[in-house]
Amino acid sequence: MNQSPRHVAIIMDGNGRWAKARGYPRFYGHIRGTTRVREIVREAHRVGIQALTLYAFSTENWKRPAEELTVLWKLLRKYIRREVIELKRNGVRLHMIGEINRLPQDAQRELRAAMEELKDGTKLHLTFALSYGARTEIIEAAKALANECVQGKLTVDQITEQEFEKHLSTSFLGESAEVDFMIRTSGEKRISNYLLWQSSYAEFDFPEVLWPDYSVEEFRKSLENFKNRQRRFGGI
Repeated sequence: MNQSPRHVAIIMDGNGRWAKARGYPRFYGHIRGTTRVREIVREAHRVGIQALTLYAFSTENWKRPAEELTVLWKLLRKYIRREVIELKRNGVRLHMIGEINRLPQDAQRELRAAMEELKDGTKLHLTFALSYGARTEIIEAAKALANECVQGKLTVDQITEQEFEKHLSTSFLGESAEVDFMIRTSGEKRISNYLLWQSSYAEFDFPEVLWPDYSVEEFRKSLENFKNRQRRFGGI
């Protein structure tokens, strides 16, 4: 293989450990981590990746201290405000998946305004997974299909993978919804309820680098790693 993945999903892990190792409060790691988001998005656009999905906040993350959550939402709003002009210039379209209605109202307003501003982007689909959990996503898709069957719009025999995928939160990506390459920084080797359906045939990379240290150079190493893989999709 000698090509870039079409859809890259990243679990941005290690902010808290990065800060703790330096004697800082956890939110210092989140501050440093937003800088990496900017750099990785730029590089993904440069190399022609079509979809970049970033796991920014899981449903389990609501258990974190209120002070840390407040900092996270402030950083999210700041990132959106600061980057929207460059994202628009580069043809980036912004999406959000997850239980967005659980976010603070000011964060929701900022996100919706940015998505509206960037709705015409065609070069790169940038998606933030916020208050997201893949099991919940799959259950909601199953409920939607069951409801269609009850209403007589669909029969059980008409439920296929393609029909199911229409009800997943990534359906707006079309053929690019399937994840080609999933990266989790910090060396942890698990996917933590992230895009379970979409990553069924993904290649994985677990660099031993905490997210605040995951530079463009490290991202390029990951992409080179992908290019050297042999993808068989169950074949020979």
